Amino acid sequence: MSRVLSTEQAKTSIQQMQAIINGGFTDQISQLDSQGKTLSDPNVWDGPLAEKFRGSTWPETRAALDKAKQELEELRSQLTQISQNIMSAGGGA
Repeated sequence: MSRVLSTEQAKTSIQQMQAIINGGFTDQISQLDSQGKTLSDPNVWDGPLAEKFRGSTWPETRAALDKAKQELEELRSQLTQISQNIMSAGGGA
């Protein structure tokens, strides 16, 4: 038989993680994307370092940010499900 445990600390941690995600972390990733796009425009910034930024630095970073944003969205969904499970198991107060 599996152990089922839902402490107040678990509920608090879930709520705090949700608050961090909902509190703008994904918005900050979007803001970084916007600034990266601006810096990728050769009419805004050009030269050898700008070319490197446009060619490799930013595309790699943007891919990592996109992946992080997607994973945060998945985490948010999982946290909602976990919270609902805790409440239905009698851990909600």
